[in-house]
Amino acid sequence: MSEPFTVTNAPLVCWNCHERTIGTHFCPGCGKVLQVPEHTDYFFMLGLPRRLWLDMGTLEQKFLELSWKLHPDNFVNATTEEREISLTRSSELNDAYRTLRGPVSRVEYLLAIEGTRKEGKTKQQAPPELLEEVFGLNESLDELREAKAAGSDVGALRQRLGTAEQGFKQKMKEIDDELQLAARKWDQTLDANADEGAKKRVMSQLNDLLNRRSYIRNLVVNVQKELL
Repeated sequence: MSEPFTVTNAPLVCWNCHERTIGTHFCPGCGKVLQVPEHTDYFFMLGLPRRLWLDMGTLEQKFLELSWKLHPDNFVNATTEEREISLTRSSELNDAYRTLRGPVSRVEYLLAIEGTRKEGKTKQQAPPELLEEVFGLNESLDELREAKAAGSDVGALRQRLGTAEQGFKQKMKEIDDELQLAARKWDQTLDANADEGAKKRVMSQLNDLLNRRSYIRNLVVNVQKELL
């Protein structure tokens, strides 16, 4: 989600009776399932506020209710167009639920639709406080590859890398904790009707945390691959 995109919550025009409506999945005039424009806001789709702390029970309930209403089995005797719309809507609904269910993916999505998710070079740069550890990790990875190629004993290297892996996993957990705190700050700006400057500061903090998390996660993945 490195490039911002525009979400659409505009009024819909029913494909069947041409009545204009907004915020519904079915036309209030004729009852037909509505087509949804591309890039419809996932929060809007599930009838949820654009917040980062969501009640998981409410999210799941809304998802299950809509899944049942939009399920293709309910349209087996409908027109071809309705069956195709229900398939598309069900797929979009699943994507929305998967995205909003995960705390990290929810933050990434919110920043993307707000137009502030920026990865670029910062995603590939080691956080300054980790430079020494990253340098040591890369050295150990190189040593392990060379030892494997030479058929040498790699037991000690594996142990060293396993310890490093656990350390970086702990750092990811710490970042996840920071993300939760920053997510609460975002919701607080909404509750306080804060100005755009305050919102942008929180979004910048969230973006930086995501980049740090992404970098460390890549380190963990690289170590895991070498330890296979």
